[in-house]
Amino acid sequence: MTGGISQSTELQHFLFLVFLLVYGTTWLGNLTIIITVIFDSHLHTPMYLLLANLAFLDFSESSVTAPKMLKDLLYQRKTISFNGCLTQMFFFHFIGGTVVFFLVVMAPDRYVAIYKPLHYLSIMNRSMCMGLVAGAWLGGFVHSIVQLALIIQLPFCGPNTLDSLFLALNCFVFIIVSYVQIFKTVLRIPTEQGRHKAFSTCLPHLTVVSLLICTGSFAYLKLTSSSESGLDLVVGVLYSLVPPVMNPIIYSMRNKDIKAAWKKLIVWWLFTKS
Repeated sequence: MTGGISQSTELQHFLFLVFLLVYGTTWLGNLTIIITVIFDSHLHTPMYLLLANLAFLDFSESSVTAPKMLKDLLYQRKTISFNGCLTQMFFFHFIGGTVVFFLVVMAPDRYVAIYKPLHYLSIMNRSMCMGLVAGAWLGGFVHSIVQLALIIQLPFCGPNTLDSLFLALNCFVFIIVSYVQIFKTVLRIPTEQGRHKAFSTCLPHLTVVSLLICTGSFAYLKLTSSSESGLDLVVGVLYSLVPPVMNPIIYSMRNKDIKAAWKKLIVWWLFTKS
């Protein structure tokens, strides 16, 4: 099979630099979060366990498609074997599906943190967290197996040029229902300061979910056009690259615990160097 974003060599080289920068930033940002959560004992909590898993999934998801895409942007031969394509599809659906399941289980986590803060640690205990993590990974695996089983039933005769694109549409009903309950609870908080603190608790997760929905929806609607421009494919590729690179920024930008942990890691690193 063959495919590509554009036949223009100049545009391909430009896109190579752009996507390489995005891919490198994705790795750096998500690995920083993982290392921070691992080495700071104050972050060994249910929320940061889920966040570290999400960070691992983010750079893994981009690693499924980005290296092959970067190679194709540099070389004229843009082919992939049938088995290689199926393998790529399996891991993309596996990781992408698991990301969605993690976003789903993080919604009730935020709900408990706001609705029952005094019982948060007793409800979100170690067993519950391990069960949620295992369930998310298992859900992503089952989703990928089902998708792959449907894909291999399709006819692959005829032209062997395919658009280099992956698009997943997922159900966010559970997340929406959870946030309806969260907002109803927050609005019942008597003080403005309390409402602001509660909204700040769930704002990063809601932003990440919105970003995933918007990029996926925009890519899907854009690709229904009859345009022959390679920009359609760029939009599709950004669907799998933009959320992973933005998630670390969104989760760390307003998070005092993450910032404090970064400062301690920097001080420790400078001290060991000196």
